[in-house]
Amino acid sequence: MKLNTKFQYPPSMRSIYNGSRHYEVGGEKLPSVTTILSLTKSQKDKDALNRWKKDVGLANATAIAKSSSDRGTSMHSYVEAILLGRMNGELIEEVNLPKKMAETIVTNGINDHVDEIYGCEVVLHYPNLYAGTADAISNFDSKMAVLDFKQSNKPKQREWSSVNEYFLQLCLYSMAHDKVYGTNIKTGVILMCTPNLLFQKFEIEGQEFENLKGEAMRRVDAYYELKNNS
Repeated sequence: MKLNTKFQYPPSMRSIYNGSRHYEVGGEKLPSVTTILSLTKSQKDKDALNRWKKDVGLANATAIAKSSSDRGTSMHSYVEAILLGRMNGELIEEVNLPKKMAETIVTNGINDHVDEIYGCEVVLHYPNLYAGTADAISNFDSKMAVLDFKQSNKPKQREWSSVNEYFLQLCLYSMAHDKVYGTNIKTGVILMCTPNLLFQKFEIEGQEFENLKGEAMRRVDAYYELKNNS
């Protein structure tokens, strides 16, 4: 696949500000997309997370979350190296689970769908509102799209609230890209792999995408209402 650098993505610095992650972009200190979505989750989702922590025990929950996060970070690094042609001999020879998961995502979700990449791990920001790091901006089946690579400890179903949160994340990234670069992204794609190498793809486009954009922006409004009230 070809790397097309027609979009000049800005550098940024991440920092913790008032207890939550922010990005410094173009002189602005903006809350991260993940911070906004985390703080504005429904009470139902917050209660479900607390029940899970209680069921498995706080120490186990912390260990599981850290293991998942570390595995996901490593998997992302391998996917990025593959997409940008940075798999040197040493990386190619490595044999580990995150690499296998990355290869599963690339083989099943990218090779037959993507032929042009505009950027990986790119910082996007919506002026005055929010910022975040998108896993990839590319075409996908000849449509410009935001891609998100996920590791999951078990398969997910499209109707689950966790998948909807992923969709909202893609919507916020797409709106930021459209605002700054004048694009018109209408597709978001989640490419997911479990530790036993089960691959899943979740795609949104059309009216569903437009509806979720509205929901995503309402979450941004709710975040700033919370901040103003506090």
